[in-house]
Amino acid sequence: MNENELSYLIRGAIFKVYNNLGPGLLESVYEFALAFELRQAGLKTECQKPFPVVYEGNILETGFRLDIIVENKVILEIKSVDELADVHHKQLLTYLKVTGAKLGLLINFNSSDINKSIVRIANKL
Repeated sequence: MNENELSYLIRGAIFKVYNNLGPGLLESVYEFALAFELRQAGLKTECQKPFPVVYEGNILETGFRLDIIVENKVILEIKSVDELADVHHKQLLTYLKVTGAKLGLLINFNSSDINKSIVRIANKL
């Protein structure tokens, strides 16, 4: 399954979680619920996956953690904030570059319109 096909399934799971829970909860609640829905759909889903950073040939074990990675292809960065900031977009783009993943979705569940709060970010390898 390619990234576009995965993205379609992921968006369906996002809508289901949002319709069931609504806005205003902690990011960790949405992460758990979304991971549950993705696994129910038969997708390999890992939460809070540690990812080391290589700096000048040295592995920095204190790299970062991916909120969710689906099928080792699509990174999901979950937010529950009043408004997405430029730094949130940059954060996901950096995650894509460092991991070599091609696609990421930035999702803000604290929104009155979830459809407008899903940002697709592609890594131009």
